[in-house]
Amino acid sequence: MKIAVTGGRGQTGRWVVDRLVEDHTVTCFDRDHPGNDGHPEVDYRAVDLTDQGSVFDVLTDLEPDAVVHWAAIPAAGIRPGVDTYRNNTLAAHSVLTAAGRIGARVVQASSDGAYGFFFADETPVPDELPISESHALRPEDDYGLSKIVTEEIGKTIARRDDVSVASIRPSWIQIPGEYPCRDDEYTSNLAAGAGNYWSYVDVRDVADMVEAALTSDLTGHEAFNCVAPDNALGRPLRELMTEFYGTVPENCAVEGDASAYDTTKASKLLDWEPTRSWRTAATETVPTPQV
Repeated sequence: MKIAVTGGRGQTGRWVVDRLVEDHTVTCFDRDHPGNDGHPEVDYRAVDLTDQGSVFDVLTDLEPDAVVHWAAIPAAGIRPGVDTYRNNTLAAHSVLTAAGRIGARVVQASSDGAYGFFFADETPVPDELPISESHALRPEDDYGLSKIVTEEIGKTIARRDDVSVASIRPSWIQIPGEYPCRDDEYTSNLAAGAGNYWSYVDVRDVADMVEAALTSDLTGHEAFNCVAPDNALGRPLRELMTEFYGTVPENCAVEGDASAYDTTKASKLLDWEPTRSWRTAATETVPTPQV
């Protein structure tokens, strides 16, 4: 396929680009052009994704088969909340609207931040464990709210233009060989990871889910949890929840050191399974993709 990827020069977007270029023709959209320092097999366009005219111009010129929208301010607290909300929602509206007009299927970065757990003033106990995609979305921050809006934009485009839109909800993304979720200050302090119930995902599993969504027979809009199969502490999740929160949800079906998030939907619809664990990936030596 011909695929346009936004944000492909970012910390996680570069792994998505590197994965896709193995089998597809990739053009990367980013605010800055790398000149001669980019990936040798990737074409580049410098685009302000919040400028709808520019986005429409470049996408209608390229006419890709698919668009991977990965560009965003990636968390709360990096920029003023209103800037995060404005950037993320305007960019998603520009990119997805143009993709729908040309009939390109879409995969976009959402987040487990849409559930509203991590950045809440007081992190709540979830309604269920493991947490499925049907769990209520209750963010208190502008970042989580922006992700709900981008998913709603995806639903609109899927209905109006009859294209498939997959919204991927990764938990804390880890880079092989780095894995801050295994640093001493994280593993020795339950509060450090309680906001997302000690969940994480390897960036290569994220890239694999993007590829799986692009090549699936998905129709309409669907959201997918994207997490590792285990929790970052390697302890029974029920034990961790009880120790930190004093309780577990009534609807609790987790066993052992499993993740707090359910990935059954991705397994059924995308034939995707997480394959990397901190037990090996935290110390792996893998070259960072050049983008």
